[in-house]
Amino acid sequence: MRIALPHDWPATPEDAVALQDRLRPLVRAENPVPPQFSTVAGIDSAYAADGTVATAAVILDAHTLETVETAVAYGVSTFPYVPGLLAFRELPATVAALEKLTRTPDLLVCDAQGRAHPRRFGLACHVGLLTGIPTIGVAKSVWGEYGEPGPRRGDSSAVTIDGGIVGRALRTRDGVKPLFVSVGHLVDLDTACAQVLALTKNYRQPETTRAADHLCRQALRAKTG
Repeated sequence: MRIALPHDWPATPEDAVALQDRLRPLVRAENPVPPQFSTVAGIDSAYAADGTVATAAVILDAHTLETVETAVAYGVSTFPYVPGLLAFRELPATVAALEKLTRTPDLLVCDAQGRAHPRRFGLACHVGLLTGIPTIGVAKSVWGEYGEPGPRRGDSSAVTIDGGIVGRALRTRDGVKPLFVSVGHLVDLDTACAQVLALTKNYRQPETTRAADHLCRQALRAKTG
């Protein structure tokens, strides 16, 4: 994959917020035509105490969920930890991992927020705009408000911020805590939820996230000892 960060990448929280505000109108919550996803990639990052970050990108076959390709990149996070600005800590290593892939996946699944974000522009939105690939945010925690969905797999409820729908709380297994699904870019919310359910056949988390989480943690241990 050929992608790169802008040369004027923000160095301060103020500049980062301004960039989110500028890019937010570019997000498109609509499917490619037709929405065919043969391969799906998961992206996740792990941190060491010294700021070292390992990011993994894992491509799976969307039908068999078998691994097609993996890539890992390392970096050092220098951007301060500020709620709502996760992208500016993780994107440099994320871009580096994606650039190592020899294949371009049809769909990206980020362990992060998309539009379910205080400024409606989480890491999944940023990844989607940078790559031009349909992207979904799937998070374990939530910004905003939601009602508890029903207890069965596939039950969902709206996530809202300031009265506007920004995502869904989605039950991926009977009786387990929901995940929070939101649009990153170039996919609608119905399709995003359907894809997450297709990726959670045996566990709460999508197989893309499980595979990327395992690989980035393994890589970080190997890197830092």
